[in-house]
Amino acid sequence: MGIADRVIRILIAVVIAVLYFTKTEPVTGTLGMILLVIGAVFLLTSVISFCPLYTLLGIKTCKTK
Repeated sequence: MGIADRVIRILIAVVIAVLYFTKTEPVTGTLGMILLVIGAVFLLTSVISFCPLYTLLGIKTCKTK
């Protein structure tokens, strides 16, 4: 996973968390919980630099030597 991909995933996770915990209207209830889980997955995949879905689809965002 490339640096840009990791940064974008972290930013999305942070935005989702902020919207959820400030109880912003569209990100509440069941939708909020689903988005929070998605944000957690984005954060986890960024930290470990591995996305299983990318492996299944054959996508590579990291430059290889």
